[in-house]
Amino acid sequence: MTENKVLVRLGSTEIVVDKNGFGTLPIQRISDGEAVKLLYKAYEGGIRFFDTARGYTDSEHKLGLAFEKIREKIYIATKSAAKTGEDMKKDLAKSLEMLRTDYIDIYQFHNPAICPRPGDGSGLYEAAMEAKEAGKIRHIGITNHRLGVAAEAIESGLYETLQFPLCYLASEKDEELVEKCKKADMGFIAMKSLSGGLIDNSAAAYAYAAQFDNVLPIWGVQRESELDEFLSYIDNPPVMTEEIRKVIEKDREELAGDFCRGCGYCMPCPAGISINDCARMSLMLRRAPSENWLTEKAQEKMKKIEDCLHCNLCRSKCPYGLDTPALLAKNLEDYRNVLAGKASVK
Repeated sequence: MTENKVLVRLGSTEIVVDKNGFGTLPIQRISDGEAVKLLYKAYEGGIRFFDTARGYTDSEHKLGLAFEKIREKIYIATKSAAKTGEDMKKDLAKSLEMLRTDYIDIYQFHNPAICPRPGDGSGLYEAAMEAKEAGKIRHIGITNHRLGVAAEAIESGLYETLQFPLCYLASEKDEELVEKCKKADMGFIAMKSLSGGLIDNSAAAYAYAAQFDNVLPIWGVQRESELDEFLSYIDNPPVMTEEIRKVIEKDREELAGDFCRGCGYCMPCPAGISINDCARMSLMLRRAPSENWLTEKAQEKMKKIEDCLHCNLCRSKCPYGLDTPALLAKNLEDYRNVLAGKASVK
C-alpha cells in the first residue's frame, strides 16, 4: 500500500478495491495458460475486482482456473442476459461451475431492454433474490447502455451497482448518472473506459475517471503490456494536468457526435455485416492505423456493407440512437478513399 493508492467503495456493497478493475471480455482471445498468467499477475499487482459474463464464452472458466485457490481474496462480478427467471437460474448454476466457486460477489442483469422488477412477469428479480437468500450471490447489479433503463434502475432502489459506459467522451447525461448513483449509495462500474479502443491514452482515461470518487473503471485487458500500464497506476495514479486536459479536449473535438462505440447490441445482422467493426472503421484507421485494417479479409468484411437490406433492425437496436445504415455507408466510402490513396490513415 502507498499513500498515493486510490480506492473506490462500491456503494452499499461495502466492496472497497483499487481504482483499477479487470474486464475479462478480451481474455476469450488467448489460451488458458496465457489468461491464467495474466490474471494472476493482475492479482499480484494489486487488482482485486474482476468482471466477466456468462456470454463471454470461456472467460469465466479462465477466471476459475486462475483464482480457485484464492477465491476469498478477490471480488468477481458476472452477468446473465437471461429473459426469464428459470433461464437465469441455469446461467447462475453454469457460472458457479465455470468460476469454481459457490458464490458470486456481484450478479448483474446483462443489458436488459427493461429494468427488471419484482412482479414484472419475467421472474428475473425474484430469481436473483432467491439466489441471494441462498448465499449464491451477495449483491444484485445491472448493466446497461440505455440512459433511460439506467436511470430507472437507480431510482428503483432495487440494485446495488450499475455498470454503464463512461469515458472522457461521455455526455453530461452520462455523467449525471454517476452523481445519481452517488446520492443513492449505489456502486458505479465504468465499462468502455477506453471507448472500445478509440481512446489510446490510458493515463488520460484514468485521470478522467479519477475525478469521480465513486467510479470503478474496468479495463479490458488482453496483453501483458496493457496490464503493466494499469498496474503502474496503482502506485502512481495519473491526475488531471493541463497536458492531459488538452489530450481530452482534442479527442472530444475529433470524436464528438455520432460514432459507433462497438458495443455489438446491433448484432446479428441479417445480411451478415459485422456492424460493430465496420461502423467504426474510419475512426480506427485514423486513431489506430494498422495494415490489418487493409488486408484482403478486412476488405471483404467492409464490402459486405453493399449487401445492407436497409431493414433498420440495427438502427432500432442501437442504444445510442445512431442511424447505423448511414454510418455504415459513410465508413465504406471513407475506407475506399483510403484504399485508393485519396485519404490518409492518420
